[in-house]
Amino acid sequence: MSRFKEKKSGTPAISTASLPDIIFMLLFFFMVTTVMREVDLKVKVVLPEAKEVAKLEDKALVDYLYIGPPMDKQLGTEPMLQLNDQFAKLEEIDPWVKANTERRDEVLRGKITRSLKVDKDTYMKFITDVKQELRKSNALKINYSTARGR
Repeated sequence: MSRFKEKKSGTPAISTASLPDIIFMLLFFFMVTTVMREVDLKVKVVLPEAKEVAKLEDKALVDYLYIGPPMDKQLGTEPMLQLNDQFAKLEEIDPWVKANTERRDEVLRGKITRSLKVDKDTYMKFITDVKQELRKSNALKINYSTARGR
Protein backbone atom coordinates (compact mmCIF):
# COMPACT_ATOMS: atom_id res chain seq x y z
CA MET A 1 0.00 0.00 0.00
CA SER A 2 1.23 3.37 -0.85
CA ARG A 3 0.68 6.50 1.10
CA PHE A 4 0.62 8.80 -1.88
CA LYS A 5 -2.36 9.21 -4.13
CA GLU A 6 -2.05 9.87 -7.75
CA LYS A 7 -2.76 13.43 -8.84
CA LYS A 8 -5.96 13.76 -10.79
CA SER A 9 -5.61 15.53 -14.05
CA GLY A 10 -8.35 18.10 -14.69
CA THR A 11 -9.14 21.75 -14.71
CA PRO A 12 -8.41 23.81 -11.62
CA ALA A 13 -11.27 25.44 -9.69
CA ILE A 14 -12.44 28.84 -10.89
CA SER A 15 -11.41 31.66 -8.61
CA THR A 16 -14.36 33.67 -7.31
CA ALA A 17 -12.26 36.31 -5.59
CA SER A 18 -13.12 39.00 -8.16
CA LEU A 19 -16.87 38.23 -8.21
CA PRO A 20 -17.82 40.86 -5.56
CA ASP A 21 -15.87 43.48 -7.51
CA ILE A 22 -17.73 42.66 -10.70
CA ILE A 23 -21.12 42.76 -8.97
CA PHE A 24 -20.30 46.10 -7.32
CA MET A 25 -19.18 47.51 -10.66
CA LEU A 26 -22.44 46.44 -12.34
CA LEU A 27 -24.50 47.84 -9.47
CA PHE A 28 -22.67 51.16 -9.67
CA PHE A 29 -23.12 51.28 -13.45
CA PHE A 30 -26.89 50.79 -13.24
CA MET A 31 -27.24 53.29 -10.40
CA VAL A 32 -25.41 55.95 -12.41
CA THR A 33 -27.16 55.35 -15.73
CA THR A 34 -30.72 54.91 -14.43
CA VAL A 35 -32.82 58.04 -14.65
CA MET A 36 -35.60 58.51 -12.13
CA ARG A 37 -37.75 60.57 -14.43
CA GLU A 38 -41.07 62.03 -13.55
CA VAL A 39 -42.94 64.45 -15.78
CA ASP A 40 -41.53 67.42 -17.66
CA LEU A 41 -43.87 70.22 -16.63
CA LYS A 42 -45.13 72.36 -19.46
CA VAL A 43 -47.49 74.33 -17.22
CA LYS A 44 -46.67 76.59 -14.31
CA VAL A 45 -48.00 75.11 -11.07
CA VAL A 46 -47.72 77.09 -7.86
CA LEU A 47 -49.60 74.97 -5.35
CA PRO A 48 -51.93 76.66 -2.87
CA GLU A 49 -51.04 76.34 0.81
CA ALA A 50 -53.07 74.31 3.29
CA LYS A 51 -52.75 73.92 7.04
CA GLU A 52 -54.06 70.39 7.40
CA VAL A 53 -52.60 68.04 4.84
CA ALA A 54 -52.31 64.27 4.62
CA LYS A 55 -49.73 62.36 2.63
CA LEU A 56 -50.78 59.79 0.10
CA GLU A 57 -50.01 56.23 1.13
CA ASP A 58 -48.88 54.62 -2.11
CA LYS A 59 -47.64 57.04 -4.75
CA ALA A 60 -47.46 54.26 -7.32
CA LEU A 61 -51.27 54.31 -7.34
CA VAL A 62 -51.52 58.04 -8.09
CA ASP A 63 -52.11 59.58 -11.51
CA TYR A 64 -51.34 63.29 -11.75
CA LEU A 65 -53.22 65.91 -13.75
CA TYR A 66 -51.47 69.28 -14.02
CA ILE A 67 -53.47 72.45 -14.59
CA GLY A 68 -52.02 75.91 -14.98
CA PRO A 69 -50.86 78.54 -17.44
CA PRO A 70 -48.35 77.25 -20.00
CA MET A 71 -44.64 77.92 -19.50
CA ASP A 72 -44.38 78.91 -23.17
CA LYS A 73 -45.84 82.43 -23.38
CA GLN A 74 -46.67 81.91 -27.08
CA LEU A 75 -49.47 79.54 -26.03
CA GLY A 76 -51.18 82.29 -24.03
CA THR A 77 -51.98 82.72 -20.36
CA GLU A 78 -55.17 80.69 -20.06
CA PRO A 79 -54.88 77.55 -17.91
CA MET A 80 -54.18 74.33 -19.80
CA LEU A 81 -54.38 70.67 -18.86
CA GLN A 82 -51.27 68.48 -18.97
CA LEU A 83 -51.51 64.70 -18.87
CA ASN A 84 -48.17 62.92 -18.66
CA ASP A 85 -45.78 64.95 -20.86
CA GLN A 86 -48.21 66.64 -23.22
CA PHE A 87 -51.05 69.12 -23.28
CA ALA A 88 -54.50 67.60 -23.48
CA LYS A 89 -58.09 68.61 -24.08
CA LEU A 90 -60.93 67.72 -21.76
CA GLU A 91 -62.09 65.00 -24.16
CA GLU A 92 -58.75 63.22 -23.79
CA ILE A 93 -59.21 62.60 -20.06
CA ASP A 94 -61.41 59.51 -20.52
CA PRO A 95 -58.93 57.58 -22.74
CA TRP A 96 -56.08 58.63 -20.42
CA VAL A 97 -57.93 57.33 -17.35
CA LYS A 98 -58.75 54.06 -19.09
CA ALA A 99 -55.15 53.57 -20.26
CA ASN A 100 -53.76 54.23 -16.78
CA THR A 101 -56.32 51.91 -15.23
CA GLU A 102 -55.59 49.09 -17.68
CA ARG A 103 -51.85 49.14 -17.04
CA ARG A 104 -52.33 48.27 -13.36
CA ASP A 105 -53.25 44.98 -11.74
CA GLU A 106 -56.96 44.33 -11.45
CA VAL A 107 -56.74 44.12 -7.66
CA LEU A 108 -55.29 47.65 -7.43
CA ARG A 109 -57.65 49.38 -9.86
CA GLY A 110 -60.12 50.48 -7.20
CA LYS A 111 -57.34 52.13 -5.18
CA ILE A 112 -56.10 54.49 -7.91
CA THR A 113 -56.19 58.16 -6.93
CA ARG A 114 -56.24 60.99 -9.45
CA SER A 115 -54.34 63.93 -8.00
CA LEU A 116 -54.95 67.42 -9.32
CA LYS A 117 -51.91 69.67 -9.18
CA VAL A 118 -53.48 73.01 -9.93
CA ASP A 119 -51.94 76.47 -10.03
CA LYS A 120 -53.39 78.62 -7.26
CA ASP A 121 -54.55 81.32 -9.71
CA THR A 122 -56.61 78.94 -11.87
CA TYR A 123 -60.35 79.58 -12.03
CA MET A 124 -62.59 76.97 -10.47
CA LYS A 125 -64.69 76.57 -13.65
CA PHE A 126 -61.84 74.82 -15.47
CA ILE A 127 -61.19 72.58 -12.46
CA THR A 128 -64.90 71.73 -12.30
CA ASP A 129 -64.88 70.80 -15.99
CA VAL A 130 -61.91 68.48 -15.38
CA LYS A 131 -63.70 66.92 -12.41
CA GLN A 132 -66.83 66.36 -14.52
CA GLU A 133 -64.77 64.52 -17.14
CA LEU A 134 -63.15 62.42 -14.41
CA ARG A 135 -66.62 61.60 -13.07
CA LYS A 136 -67.75 60.51 -16.56
CA SER A 137 -64.71 58.19 -16.65
CA ASN A 138 -65.72 56.72 -13.29
CA ALA A 139 -62.53 58.11 -11.69
CA LEU A 140 -64.17 59.12 -8.43
CA LYS A 141 -61.19 59.11 -6.07
CA ILE A 142 -59.76 62.62 -6.49
CA ASN A 143 -57.10 64.42 -4.48
CA TYR A 144 -56.01 68.06 -4.50
CA SER A 145 -52.25 68.51 -4.10
CA THR A 146 -51.20 71.40 -1.90
CA ALA A 147 -48.10 72.88 -0.34
CA ARG A 148 -47.79 72.68 3.42
CA GLY A 149 -48.76 75.99 4.97
CA ARG A 150 -47.65 77.47 8.26
